[in-house]
Amino acid sequence: IKATDLTGYQAILSVSPSYNKPSQEGIYRHFKAVAEASPLPIILYNVPGRTGINMMPETVIRLAQDFDSIIGIKEAAGDIVQALSLIQKKPDNFLIISGDDMIALPMTLAGGAGVISVIAQGLPSDFSSMIRLGLKGEASKAYTIQYRLMDSIDLIFEEGNPTGIKELLRQQNYCSNKVRLPLVEATKTLQNRIQLFLKEYH
Repeated sequence: IKATDLTGYQAILSVSPSYNKPSQEGIYRHFKAVAEASPLPIILYNVPGRTGINMMPETVIRLAQDFDSIIGIKEAAGDIVQALSLIQKKPDNFLIISGDDMIALPMTLAGGAGVISVIAQGLPSDFSSMIRLGLKGEASKAYTIQYRLMDSIDLIFEEGNPTGIKELLRQQNYCSNKVRLPLVEATKTLQNRIQLFLKEYH
């Protein structure tokens, strides 16, 4: 952090340590060091499917209470019960942001602050409309959109991220589907399924 030019940035999204599977105390001390070093506010990022360790709600709340510069979390454990626990126990100004497109709406309706999304890159109008409705508490209208989007959310993660979303974007002429190894482009099977989804969706 100290060696990085952060001019123009408003906050840092900082993922929990990966590979070595630290204890909850280790995660706490890691983010304590980040908070003490960072000149900018910090949004924690919990994504155990990628890091190999789940940052528990107790650890998150402890960090939120101890450091004013830790302003929120991107919660991507895919566990609605864990998300609800965070929303229930969080300090008033602490942001609980979904990092999981499939449960972004129920999290938002429960008091979450919104979502950092993957599928919204490919279907921005409907997804953002859904979240705005959720923030206003209009559950029925929001879920009408959610049910239309559910198949696409499953599709884009079948062969990994960003492989799926790049294929969805390619088919809408936004970018190529090229990725770097060890990722590979979407299989022909997935390409065809995304093509069929888009045809039926629009």
